[in-house]
Amino acid sequence: MEGPPPDSKWLVYVASLPMDDPAARMRMLRTLESMGCAVLREGVYLLPDNPVNRQGLQRLSEHMNRISASAHVLQVTNFDAQQGQIFLSLFDRAGKYEELIKTVESLRAGFGISEPSAIARVLNKQRREFEAISALDFFDSPVKGRAAQVLSDTEEEVRKRMFPDIPQAGRLTQTGRYYFKRHWASRKPLLADRLASGWLIRRFIDPEATLMWLGKAQACPPTAIGFGFEGATFSNNRDKVTFQELLARFSLDKNETLVRIGMLVHYLDTGGAPVAEGAGVETLLQGARRRCNSDEELFSESEKTFDLLYEAYFDAPDRGPTAR
Repeated sequence: MEGPPPDSKWLVYVASLPMDDPAARMRMLRTLESMGCAVLREGVYLLPDNPVNRQGLQRLSEHMNRISASAHVLQVTNFDAQQGQIFLSLFDRAGKYEELIKTVESLRAGFGISEPSAIARVLNKQRREFEAISALDFFDSPVKGRAAQVLSDTEEEVRKRMFPDIPQAGRLTQTGRYYFKRHWASRKPLLADRLASGWLIRRFIDPEATLMWLGKAQACPPTAIGFGFEGATFSNNRDKVTFQELLARFSLDKNETLVRIGMLVHYLDTGGAPVAEGAGVETLLQGARRRCNSDEELFSESEKTFDLLYEAYFDAPDRGPTAR
């Protein structure tokens, strides 16, 4: 890691955490950890000075005051370059990137043995882990680029194994298009089938897809792949909702976990045979709609819901022919 300028500015957070409320104390500690704070000593924490960190600590201080605790945010400058290097070393994320690289590279041992979809599931976790590390990598570790490349290369290899008949040049075919790094478009409002289909596209079909949410009168761009509306490349038919149509067209209907999610999405979109988890999932999506301020934010929140649903279904005990 390169050293900071001699006059690098830092935020020191001095907090008196509530001793008589262990639950509140633990929440504060977990919040500080999630922000990437380094611990200088008990009750004293350090972060690089930037607008995001400053705002986060100020909001935390306001909350601390409401629960009769106390906290102060101090802006300081390291005494000299040596102290700056010590502070900088507290935020070295190279070790976490190295662990991720090791995990991703170990997945290659499963090529030809494990189902590609199972490897993809683990890779999805590692992708989320990479994003979490990156969010707290305040000084851009030189290992970050290598981790990103290893992750991307492995995702591409798994994708080829999941879809071995996809042409490599990016051209169209009669039976199916080469769907990679494409624009995908659906229409508003973002109901369950459209949100779930967008999640499926990003997780299993085109990990580098760019999703677009069109207004009612907005035409679908000719270069975009439409889904989830009348006249789109992928849409509902008499028997399937769009999510299930995508499963069938991309041979993902052999993944029993996705098939089970498809049954839930079908129930949410068109009714029919009740699914026990349906009401809970719809409640979560409704909460996301109320909280989010944009379609992109809503989709991001819905991705978390479907990620968790996939995890729950994947590891669930046998519940009939559609359970794993």
